[in-house]
Amino acid sequence: MNNDSNSISEFFDEVKATQMIWALHDKESDGWVIVDSVQFEDTDVMLLWSRESIAQKNCTDEWATYVPTQISVTEWLEFWVEDLSQDNIIIGLDWQDNDDCAEMDLAEFSQKVADLEIL
Repeated sequence: MNNDSNSISEFFDEVKATQMIWALHDKESDGWVIVDSVQFEDTDVMLLWSRESIAQKNCTDEWATYVPTQISVTEWLEFWVEDLSQDNIIIGLDWQDNDDCAEMDLAEFSQKVADLEIL
C-alpha cells in the first residue's frame, strides 16, 4: 500500500470516529483555504483535515488569520457538496508542511463520507 492509500484510510477512519471534518476558515474574509492542485492543471483543491490538531498546525504564514473550523459529516453532505461541485473543486486530505497530499475527486470523497455517516 502506498502512502496515499494509508493516509486516505487513516483520514476516513478518524472521520468515521468523530463524524467531523476540519477546514481552515478566515472569519474576516469569510474565506476557506483553497490551493492549486499538484496533480491537475487549473484545478483548485479545498484542503480538509481529519483532526483539529493537524489543521491548527497549518495556521501560519499566509494562513495565520485562519482558524480550524469543524464541518459535521451531515453538514458536508447537505450544504457543501453542491456548492463545491459547481466550482469544480477537488479535495486534499490532511495536508501538512507544504507537502503534497492525497487529492480526491469531490464526488468520490463525498460518497466515502456518506458511507461513514451515522444517522
